[in-house]
Amino acid sequence: MDQAQIEINVLTSLSQIAAEDWDACACPEASDGGAPLDPFTTYRFLRALETSGSVGARSGWEPRYLAAYLDGMLIAAAPMYIKHHSQGEYIFDHNWAHAYENAGGHYYPKLQIAAPFTPATGRRFLVRPGYSGVGESALVQGAVQLASDNEVSSVHITFCTEDEAAKGEQMGLMHRTSQQFHWLNPGYDSFDAFLASLSSRKRKNLRKERQQANAFGGTIQMFTGDDLQPEHWDAFWQFYQDTGARKWGSPYLSRAFFDEVQAHMRDDVMLALAERDGRWVAGALNFIGREALFGRYWGCVEHHPCLHFELCYYRAIDFAIEHGLQRVEAGAQGEHKLARGYLPTQTHSLHWIADPGFADAVRKYLAAEREAVAEEIEILTEYGPFRKAHVEEQE
Repeated sequence: MDQAQIEINVLTSLSQIAAEDWDACACPEASDGGAPLDPFTTYRFLRALETSGSVGARSGWEPRYLAAYLDGMLIAAAPMYIKHHSQGEYIFDHNWAHAYENAGGHYYPKLQIAAPFTPATGRRFLVRPGYSGVGESALVQGAVQLASDNEVSSVHITFCTEDEAAKGEQMGLMHRTSQQFHWLNPGYDSFDAFLASLSSRKRKNLRKERQQANAFGGTIQMFTGDDLQPEHWDAFWQFYQDTGARKWGSPYLSRAFFDEVQAHMRDDVMLALAERDGRWVAGALNFIGREALFGRYWGCVEHHPCLHFELCYYRAIDFAIEHGLQRVEAGAQGEHKLARGYLPTQTHSLHWIADPGFADAVRKYLAAEREAVAEEIEILTEYGPFRKAHVEEQE
C-alpha cells in the first residue's frame, strides 16, 4: 500500500469526527455489541473528558487527535495531546524534564499519546482491522513530523501494548518498561477458591481484613448500568475531591465528567459504595472492559479499618469472578497490593526525543532501567502470597 496515499489530519476536537468512525478503529471488537477491550480510547470516554473540560488548554492537556485517512476513510487514529507539564501520566519523566531544562533546553511543550489520567494498558495506535502496519506507521510518522515541524522536544506514547512497544522500537522509538499490580483469574468460581490458592498465613490475613472491613457499621453495594443514579455521583464526587486534593493538589477530573459518565457510560463502570447511618461514606470507581476490570479512583469521608482494601481490591475480585473477567488492573504503584493477590506486571511506553545527544542519554538510561524493572518484578513475584504449588501451576 502506498504510504503517500494516506492523509494525516490533526484535529482539535472529537466533534470533528464521527463516533462510529473513531470507534471502528478504537474498539472494533465491540461491533458485536459487547464491551471494548478497555473503554479508555473509545469515543465516549475521550469525548466525556473533552466535553466536561477535564482536558483542554486550562488543564495542560490540549487535544491534537491524529487521524489517518485513505481514500476518504479513517483507517487509524491516536488520542494525542500537547502537554505543558507531566501531570496525570503515571509514567514519570520529571527527571528528564529537569535534566533537559538544566542543560538550557525547553522540555515543554511535548506531545503525549495516551488516555489522560489513566494508567491502564491499551492500544494507543488505533487502527481499523485490515490496515495494521500501514496505519501504525502513518501515526508514528505523523506524530514525529508534527513534533519536528513545531520544534517540540519529544513524543511519548504511554501504557501502550507490548505488541505496540515492539513495533515502535522497530520504527526507531525508545522503549521503556515499568510495572504495576494486576490480579489474575485462572478461572476461580468463588472468592474462597482464590483464597485456597494463597499460603495459609496470607489466607488468614485476607479473611481477617475482610471481616474488619465489613464490620464498619454499614453496608456495601456495587452499582452498574441503570442502577447508577445521580445521587451516587454526588457522593463519589466528594470522595474523589478528597483523594485528589491529597494526592495531586487538585482533582484531574471535573464534576461534569461524572455527569457525562452517567449519561453515556453507565454500562462501562462499576461503582462500589459504602453506606453508614443513612449516608455514603466511601467509594471506589472501576471501569469494565471485555476481559478486565480497571480500578481507577477511591475516596472516603470516614476512615474505617481495611475498608479501602475491601472496596478497591476485594470487591473488584468478587466482580471479576462473578463476570468471568480475566484480571483486575489496580492502577499505578502500591506494593501493598502484592499481599492481597495482585502480582507485578510489566507495562510499556514509547518515546521519541528530538535532541540527538539527549536522546542517546535517555536510551542508555532506559536500557539499565529495563533490567532493573525485570529484576524487581522477579523478586516481588517471589514474595507474592500464593502457595508455591499454585505459582508453578500458573507458570
